[in-house]
This record gives sequence, structure tokens and C-alpha cells, in this order.
Amino acid sequence: MDPTTVTALLVAFAGGAGGDAGKRALRGALKVVRRPFQRSAHLPAASSGEAELVALEQAPGDPALVQQLGIALGMRAALDQEFAAELSAWGEEAKQVRDNGDVVINTISGGDFSGVTIQAGRVNNFQTPPGRQG
Repeated sequence: MDPTTVTALLVAFAGGAGGDAGKRALRGALKVVRRPFQRSAHLPAASSGEAELVALEQAPGDPALVQQLGIALGMRAALDQEFAAELSAWGEEAKQVRDNGDVVINTISGGDFSGVTIQAGRVNNFQTPPGRQG
């Protein structure tokens, strides 16, 4: 699983998505990130991603922190194949939380947008206001 997808899951969980399952998934990600960084001495220094992930927990809506975390995870995964495999395995497990309907990741991209945009996950008991067709 690519670091961008993993970062999207982490952002959702840091923002409270998934309830207790999301919190457990986030703790699991911290365990993966906190494991020793296995890289050769000749490779450039890079962040482990732990500081960025902890900062994101404190401010889950901060786009700069999201970008920093994505870059840190991507760099680390490129430099440490064992980490890349563990991060991917974590991502696959975390997707199960999302796929159970507990987490919704909405994305808008690819242009300039204006006006009202409503994104949602599962909506129960939706009722159309009187006088409107749904």
C-alpha cells in the first residue's frame, strides 16, 4: 500500500473516524513507526515519521502536517524496505476498519471548485425536505 493511502487512513483515524477501532489502528501505526529505522549509513538522513504522526494526532485537520507525514512515510518506506512492508501490512489491516463502514475518506481533486460540496459516508434515515424531490 502506498504511503499516500496510508496517510489518508491515518488522517481519518487521527480525526476520530472509526471510533475505538480507529484509535486502535492509530496506536498500531505508532508501533510500526516507532520501530528502529533500518537504513544504511550512506543513505541520507530522513525522519522516522513519529514526530509528524504525533503532531497530526494533536491537529488532525492541519494540511501541512498531513503533507509532512506523507513525505516522511514515503521517504522512510523508500529507504527501509522492512518498514515499507510493515507499513503496507498495517494499511491493509486498517482498510478493514474503513471497509466495515467505520471510516469514510472523501477526496476532491483535479481542478478548481466553487459552490457547496457535501460529502458523507453512510447516511441513515435521510429524509428529503418537504417540497423537494430526493
